[in-house]
Amino acid sequence: MIARKGAILSSSNADVDSEQAYLTALYQRLDQLREQADSRLKAILLEAGGTPQGRTQREATRAHYAEQLAQMNSVENGLCFGRLDYTTGANQYIGRIGLFAEDRDQDPLLVDWRAPAARPFYLATAVNPEGVTRRRHLRTRGRVLTSVDDEVLDLEAGDGTGREDVTGEAALLSALTANRTGRMRDIVETIQAEQDEVIRSGLAGALVVQGGPGTGKTAVALHRAAYLLYTYRQQLTKSGVLILGPNLTFLRYISQVLPSLAETGVLLATLGDMFPGVRARGHEPDDVALVKGDLDLMLPALENAVADRQTVPETFAEVDHDGYPLRIERALIEDARAVARRSGRPHNVARAVFVTEAIHALSLQIAERIGADPLGGENLLSDADLAETRRELREDIDVQQMLFDFWPVLTPRQVLRDLLTDAGRLESAGLPPSLLRDRDARWTPADVPLLDELAELLGVDDTLKKREAAREREAAIDYAEGVLEIVEGSRSLDFEDQEEEILSAIDVVDASAFVERHEVIDTRTAAERAAADRTWMFGHVIVDEAQELSPMAWRLLMRRCPSRSMTVVGDVAQTSEPAGSTSWDQIFEPYVGQRWRLVELSVNYRTPAEVMAVAADVLAEVGPALKPPRSVRSAGVTPWARHVPAEALAEELIADVRKEAAAVESGRVGVLVPARLQETLGAALVEAVPGAAVGEQPDLLNHVVLMTVRQAKGLEFDSVLVICPDEIIADSPRGLSDLYVAVTRATQRLGVLHTAPLPPVLSSLA
Repeated sequence: MIARKGAILSSSNADVDSEQAYLTALYQRLDQLREQADSRLKAILLEAGGTPQGRTQREATRAHYAEQLAQMNSVENGLCFGRLDYTTGANQYIGRIGLFAEDRDQDPLLVDWRAPAARPFYLATAVNPEGVTRRRHLRTRGRVLTSVDDEVLDLEAGDGTGREDVTGEAALLSALTANRTGRMRDIVETIQAEQDEVIRSGLAGALVVQGGPGTGKTAVALHRAAYLLYTYRQQLTKSGVLILGPNLTFLRYISQVLPSLAETGVLLATLGDMFPGVRARGHEPDDVALVKGDLDLMLPALENAVADRQTVPETFAEVDHDGYPLRIERALIEDARAVARRSGRPHNVARAVFVTEAIHALSLQIAERIGADPLGGENLLSDADLAETRRELREDIDVQQMLFDFWPVLTPRQVLRDLLTDAGRLESAGLPPSLLRDRDARWTPADVPLLDELAELLGVDDTLKKREAAREREAAIDYAEGVLEIVEGSRSLDFEDQEEEILSAIDVVDASAFVERHEVIDTRTAAERAAADRTWMFGHVIVDEAQELSPMAWRLLMRRCPSRSMTVVGDVAQTSEPAGSTSWDQIFEPYVGQRWRLVELSVNYRTPAEVMAVAADVLAEVGPALKPPRSVRSAGVTPWARHVPAEALAEELIADVRKEAAAVESGRVGVLVPARLQETLGAALVEAVPGAAVGEQPDLLNHVVLMTVRQAKGLEFDSVLVICPDEIIADSPRGLSDLYVAVTRATQRLGVLHTAPLPPVLSSLA
């Protein structure tokens, strides 16, 4: 069922001993390099002082060696996993990183899997061997070789001990049938040809990877991130790579993949993390999320919400200025507001225009009152008098407070919270009353794109901040000059009788340079800086379960990636969010037109054929034109369904969980339930089954996990129990897509417990 075919040869003990010796030599070289990097890093940390340029260079060197150490520590397991033998008699070892001998003119000891020279390990076939006679898979535990599988691609070069009826996919099938652990494994040892093409695609442009359940979309996306960082390291190390996942459970699930591929500088986030200072973990009804994700509705609504904060008095307002009442007419504020709005600047930045216009108009008003010529001539106040009047108005706290009330400085959180907790503001913005909520409600992921949009509409007036920073620097320089003068005076007293000139601090450094030497250098990685900076622009963005994002969320992401260098993976047949997309055109047309590429993965590596047959019936109802991916294996276990009384559901579930846990031994059991039953069934399961977990638990190493289907997005379990599928379907307008997701989480076994009649789409279950 896989294109790559050959024959498996039994390896002799001599082969195993020889490979173990080479493996030992590789680890010795790794240890040597690690010790060198550690020693250099410690030496750098002991250094201090120097010029700003020197300190910056030292920090870059420190970061380089720290990254090297992190990479070498992360590839300890599975350092070398393959070998290629060529018709020329040469051979190459393939591993997680590249290793060279001390003499770099020699051939590499180990070829990085991302290097062009390693491609035949993934692409060579018996039909097109690419000069390879044998591909050897090395399996290790720690630093010990546990098994060797030889795949002969040039059968004429074999020694006759091969079995031509074997496809040569032992390493792949072993990985597919291994029990799940709660952490996603990398697939670096078993990348298939169609996956390799996606992984090694160029950096430019938007690449969409469409694939059904189990096709390895997520694994491909993660390995693509590692490949791009290897190939375009200088560019992406500075700008960073963002991987956006559907939920925290998913991020924990994939968290070890990139470190195992020697990449540690990637930002992993959910949509709820994309506004610095906010961790949006709240939940809200689907109809509310649908409204918040509607681009055509929310953009004008947010603009209106900001404009509504730019107020004017009903008729006039009065404020005391210098002991006299100052009358501020409605027309004066309206004119100042109009000028500020015409500037096209964001609200907080345009406020300076509004204040300037209002102050100018008020100064003329005062001039008419106190500088009018009693004989009717020109105003007696000079331009200097008017400038002084404007200064006094700017320094008058009461006047400034009045103007602040008309055009306040706003924050995105303040505007959105006020909007969503005030029925009058919602109506004024053109939004439905269903969005109304309590003021202490938690932020939700759907709120984050709204906060981001408001941040764009409001802007940041950092004029005062820059002035304050300049004042602080000037004060620091003045202080440094005083210190240096004291040093110079002390030197003059100590050496006034000596003719020989002796250098002191003031001779080699001035006050400005002294301050620069003590300025703090930002030592954070690109990922750390990006997480704290809303305006950060990433060099590449990878989006998993991309079909679930709303149009408002896509607007946020496109703002973060103006180059449109993106890898988007998903399956439109699995869309469950009401604001999600059912078409890739729908997502990309507004931003790049037709300038995006679509690649489809067609082979299902996770879901066995027996389970996929059930899923195919569900998919046919989701979309008759949709085709399920082709499974590469069978599990030999027939999926089943059983009706149970509602009052006995918890008891029956606990019994079945114990049976499934015993069947998969150290594997994982996933119990997928409708939202209504999560709390009650979860409590019963946790009480009865030691180590069971419910929902988005901090530790995914539990062997039994009960969660909703949406929480299970992107995850996989050895055995899956789907509870009350009729309620899963009824839970949302896209309930059939949720059911499709649920039944395709299993890698070995699938069972269904139902209290109501079984939905017709599951009628094939035994």
